[in-house]
Amino acid sequence: MTFSFPRRGRSLAAGQRSELTIIDRDGNANIIFTANEVIEAPNWSADGQWLVFNAGGRLFRIAAAGGQPEQIDTGELSDLNNDHVLSPDGTSIYVSSDDGHLYAVPFAGGTPRRVSNEHPTPFHYYLHGISPDGRTLSYVAIEQRNGERQVNVFTIPAAGGPDTRLTDLTMPNDGPEYSPDGRWIYFNSELAASRPGHAQIFRMNAADGSGLEQLTFDSFVNWFPHLSPDGSVVALLSFPQGTLGHPADKDVLLRLMSPEGGQVRTLASFFGGQGTINVNSWAPDSQRLAYVAYPLG
Repeated sequence: MTFSFPRRGRSLAAGQRSELTIIDRDGNANIIFTANEVIEAPNWSADGQWLVFNAGGRLFRIAAAGGQPEQIDTGELSDLNNDHVLSPDGTSIYVSSDDGHLYAVPFAGGTPRRVSNEHPTPFHYYLHGISPDGRTLSYVAIEQRNGERQVNVFTIPAAGGPDTRLTDLTMPNDGPEYSPDGRWIYFNSELAASRPGHAQIFRMNAADGSGLEQLTFDSFVNWFPHLSPDGSVVALLSFPQGTLGHPADKDVLLRLMSPEGGQVRTLASFFGGQGTINVNSWAPDSQRLAYVAYPLG
C-alpha cells in the first residue's frame, strides 16, 4: 500500500524517492520505508520503538521496525518545518512552525502550547536541541540587527521564559545541540571560514557560550553535529566543498568523530542534504542512526 503524504514545500524530481534508513556504527544499513514525497528529519522516541519525521508541514511516526506511518495530531499547526526534538521523558515533541515560533505537542498528539516569545523586531525561531533534563531548548534565531540578517544561537526554557543569547556573531551559525552531560552545546558555524559557506563544527559551554572550541578543520562543509546518547561519538553531515548552507540534492557523507574532534571517519555516502539529519537521529542504544536519503531514479 502506498502512503499518501500532504504536499508542501519542496518536491522530489521525477523518479526520485525518499528512503528512511537505519544504519549501525559498522555501516550496515536497512531501508525501513520508501516514499514518493519528501519526508525529512527522523528522530527516535525515548523507548526506541518509534521514529518521528515530518512531511508536508505535518509530523508522522513509524515503528522502528518499519510498516506504515501514522500522522501525529498537532492541532492547528500544519506548517511545521524539519526542526523538531523529543523530550527525554518521551511525553512531548517540541516543534518549529513556519510562523516563526516554537511549540510543545504531546507525543500522543493534541493541542500545541507555544513556548517562544514575541519580539519587537523580526526574530524567527528554529529548534535543534533539548537539554538532558528536558528543561531547556537550544535553537537558532534569524534576526535583523543593525540592518543586517544574522543567525545566532540561543536557549529558552522548555516551559517558556526568557531567551538567552549564546552567540553574537555576524557570520551564520546553526544546529545547536546539547551534549548528554549538559555541559556543551555543539553547533556548526562559519566563524572560521575563509570563504562563504565553509561551515565547521564547534562546541561551547551550554551555560553562557564561553570556552568556544573548533572541532573540524577539513575541506568539507560540515553541518548538524549530533551526539550519541552515551556521549561517545558525534555524527555530522558533510557537504562538498563550496556548498552554501545545507541544500537538498547533494552527494553527502554521514561521518563520525570523537566528541573532542580529531579524526573523522565516513559511515555512509549517498544523495541527500536538506532533511537527511537536521535533528538528532541517534537511537537510545547509541548503536544506530536514522537518516533520509533521496536517490534519483
